[in-house]
Amino acid sequence: MGRKNNKRVKQAKQARSLPNVLKGTLEITRSGVGYVRVTGMDMDILIRPGDFNTALHGDLVEVGVKQIRAGGRRMQGTIRRVIKRRRTEFIGELEGGKRGLFLIPEYDKPIPDLFIPSSKQNGAVAGDRVLVRLIEWEKEAGGRPTGEVITLLTHEEPQEIAMKNILLDAGFPLEFTDEALEEAARIPETIEEEEVLRRRDFRKIFTITIDPVNARDFDDALSLQFLEGNWIEVGVHIADVSHYLIAGGVLDDDAYERATSVYLPDRVLPMLPEHISNVLCSLRPKEDKLTFSAVFEMHRETGQIRKTWLGKTLIHSDHRFTYEEVQQILETREGIYVDQLLSLNQVARQLRAQRFANGAINFSSQEVRFQLDEKGTPLGITIKESKEAHQLIEEYMLLANRAVAEYLGKVRIQENPLPFPYRTHDDPDRDKLLPFVAFAKKFGHGFDLSSPESITDSFNQLLQDVQGRPEQHVLEQLGIRTMAKAKYTIENIGHYGLGFEHYCHFTSPIRRYPDVLVHRQLFEVLKGKPQLDNKMADKCLHCSERERGAMEAERSSNKYLQVRYMQQFLGQEFDGVISGVASFGFWVETVDHKCEGLVSAQSLYAIDDFRHVESDYCLLGTRSGLRFSMGDKVRITVIAANLAKRQLDYEWVSPLSAAPKKTKARKPKSPKG
Repeated sequence: MGRKNNKRVKQAKQARSLPNVLKGTLEITRSGVGYVRVTGMDMDILIRPGDFNTALHGDLVEVGVKQIRAGGRRMQGTIRRVIKRRRTEFIGELEGGKRGLFLIPEYDKPIPDLFIPSSKQNGAVAGDRVLVRLIEWEKEAGGRPTGEVITLLTHEEPQEIAMKNILLDAGFPLEFTDEALEEAARIPETIEEEEVLRRRDFRKIFTITIDPVNARDFDDALSLQFLEGNWIEVGVHIADVSHYLIAGGVLDDDAYERATSVYLPDRVLPMLPEHISNVLCSLRPKEDKLTFSAVFEMHRETGQIRKTWLGKTLIHSDHRFTYEEVQQILETREGIYVDQLLSLNQVARQLRAQRFANGAINFSSQEVRFQLDEKGTPLGITIKESKEAHQLIEEYMLLANRAVAEYLGKVRIQENPLPFPYRTHDDPDRDKLLPFVAFAKKFGHGFDLSSPESITDSFNQLLQDVQGRPEQHVLEQLGIRTMAKAKYTIENIGHYGLGFEHYCHFTSPIRRYPDVLVHRQLFEVLKGKPQLDNKMADKCLHCSERERGAMEAERSSNKYLQVRYMQQFLGQEFDGVISGVASFGFWVETVDHKCEGLVSAQSLYAIDDFRHVESDYCLLGTRSGLRFSMGDKVRITVIAANLAKRQLDYEWVSPLSAAPKKTKARKPKSPKG
């Protein structure tokens, strides 16, 4: 009780000291009540439906505090204005009315119907399913939201609609504005001779790209030339997006709002229009391309760097490799450009070894990939392996990112650090780490918590020790969950997971807006004119938020395809591993498909009553002693696959050999209904 009272006292003091007008994000519950989250505040602000003032779920709003409840435990307010909308596009069905057409949005949050005037219907009629953009909502004048039809969706497949709704729910517009597309189309494809003369010319130096087999936007390339003795020069060449993307233009504004490309299993929603991402800036073979580069003179045996150069360049890629092609050459030591690839890989191995020796954590997570037919239907599921070809590219990208961050980190403007987007990763939170440490100890793995460095050493030792052991999967999963989330910020606290004191994102400007910001800052510094951007901190927050939105969309789309794939297996049994535990049940990931579903605690009532033991990550039977712990191997039946909710439901059948001991228990009955 003491801690609760202290929290209430703190909240009451905080409420009394706050200004009357605040800025935050509106979250609307299914019941229709809203809450505004304000950064740095312990309390949310309650917003009644009548006080939304045209704001929708996810909008950034200005809210006025009009009441503080007794004890200061809850503030109530009214939204004064919408600062920025999270989404402006909605999918739904058109219905006819006396004044025209209305869109009935397919959205699980409260929103009025959108009026579509005849001039904005673009050929759509009542009964059509359409994508509509909100263009106006003047509530003060007694108006209602007005929209325009962007695309007809009547004949599109359910999966197509579902994926588009997932992107919209995450706050990503499906279409570029007409103005942005026009600006992109006006960009000339030819490279002027004056621009060539301003750049370091790499066109006669061996250069390649290495990308996934289905990639179309090649935003990085490697060049290599052999120097005297055992020295080589490696160039990390990155598409010069900032040359084409004019700061403050309509196209730049569109790219900034997205801040990232979104990669779903069956599509990519690009940050930039296709003409830029797949044509102008893509480092396609046998074409002259403008790049921004980090060039290193390195010892081919030790990886020692004796010289670094940063600047604008011009390249001409000799060959486009896939990861699979490079991997085969590395393994067989035969094939086109074998000497160059082996030399690049030899140095990459040294860089990787040095990185782990200097404090990087060697986490490796499995990446699930869907095998899709031409319509996007999931046919199977595979696990992507990170092999040497992937690690080769990864090490050179990390090297370039770190080199740029170190260079810009030394720049001062009026004796203050240059504000630019660092990519940071905080030290582990001790409170989050302690339960994991206690859990790992039960498997015989000790931890030294005396310093961040000792924690890193302990993590790496654990990851090495658990290889091939039954607890490997659960400890790797839990270890990752204890880590802080990486983010963009102007405050350089280093990158704990990589073991870098300075780090930023420089190598993917086609798909990440922070890289564009870094390119612009670096170019101004190289010209001797560093720019002070007072809004850089807000830009970093925005890019971090959009990154989280993209990850949410990716998770939701993966879940949708998992559910769709598992629909064919209703009633069938599979081996699985418990991947998470909560008071209401536990999640199981199937061994064969890596598809996660919930075994509800309610379905286990026929056996026993279970309580959640958080410290042991388990459900424990109060009478039988039956235990369901993370990492346990179990047998389940697929009992439901709900596409609308993107939810799989499993039923426990029996433990497998590796499951903990249990007392006698009856097999659960199938749930009714």
